[in-house]
Amino acid sequence: MLLQYSALLIFLISGTVLSIYFKKLTPIAAITGLVCALAVFAGASYTGVAIMTAFFVTATIVTSWKRNLKQQLYTEAADDGRRKSSQVIANAGVAAIAGLLNIFFYPEGIIWPLIIAAAFSAACGDTVSSELGTVYGKKFFNILTFKPDKRGLDGVVSLEGTLLGAIGSLLIAGVYFIGYQSLQGAVVVAICGVFGNLFDSFLGALLERKGLLKNDAVNFLNTLAAALLAAFISLQK
Repeated sequence: MLLQYSALLIFLISGTVLSIYFKKLTPIAAITGLVCALAVFAGASYTGVAIMTAFFVTATIVTSWKRNLKQQLYTEAADDGRRKSSQVIANAGVAAIAGLLNIFFYPEGIIWPLIIAAAFSAACGDTVSSELGTVYGKKFFNILTFKPDKRGLDGVVSLEGTLLGAIGSLLIAGVYFIGYQSLQGAVVVAICGVFGNLFDSFLGALLERKGLLKNDAVNFLNTLAAALLAAFISLQK
């Protein structure tokens, strides 16, 4: 057991160092990610860390994909591409909180690993749909009015981006299935991920576009909505 924990710690520290070296995260963001990963491990063990890793790798790939094109379309900020600690918390904060709650709080019926996976499923779906939908989307529309709207604006979606986001959520659901061998749980994770992604778009159209919420807050609420839906479903069993 000590050897396994040591290997896990080496893996997480190595990931932290590499994310700083390759300029994927700022130093503070990388440390924040390490803390979140440890909290996720407390709630979902090694499968939780695998899920968080799958999300981070996927997010890194899709964010870097055709970055120059996305910058030309003004859908990304003109920065150095490194994620900040606020962005890490926005995507992994809810899962980390759920992991910590698992240590102290055991309400009957609550399945913390399911909740953690649902949060990452929403984060992954949102990231994939935003980053790849911008590139591969054909027709863009406001999610509230369904009227054509400008690519890249808050609350604007495309069919292609939505489907790609669903694939991102399915990826996390697949890791959950491999780790826990629960098809029912994997389906819940996928559904919650898609729900969270759509909820993100609604918040974008309703509040973010009006300046009432920042993007990090919307992303945090996106993962929280998915986590709460997973908790509700788990309590129905």
